[in-house]
Amino acid sequence: MNINLTLIAQAISFALFILFTVKFVWPPLMKAIEERQKQIADGLAAGEQGKQQLEASGKLASEELVKARARAAEIIAHAEKRGLQMIEEAKNSAKAEGDRLIAGAKSEIQQEVSSAKEALREQVVTLVVSGAEKILQREVNAQAHAELLNQLKREL
Repeated sequence: MNINLTLIAQAISFALFILFTVKFVWPPLMKAIEERQKQIADGLAAGEQGKQQLEASGKLASEELVKARARAAEIIAHAEKRGLQMIEEAKNSAKAEGDRLIAGAKSEIQQEVSSAKEALREQVVTLVVSGAEKILQREVNAQAHAELLNQLKREL
């Protein structure tokens, strides 16, 4: 055998092998590679989109948290204001009740003072009549001298 003929046969075999590979093996491999590239690209795009959605959700969550904190502060301020208002109302109510009780007590004291003065006048009149009776050594008719006794009451 000739080395040239062997070399030519090997070159033809190799060319047939390349032709067979290009025709039947290479397209499915390229298709698989392209599908894998597409799948990787889709995964990367989905990852990027997920990252952007995560950032947007984080921003939205922080904005909602700020709004919630502001609303909570507003509610607390309103509650404190209402609490102070209720305390003021209770103070005013208690003061009014105290003033009413003081006025009632003053009125009752005034009535007792008037009653005591009246009782004292009666006692003084009785003592005066008794003293006058002893001085005059005769009985004084209270009905006959009622006008005189009433005048004495008013003067006392």
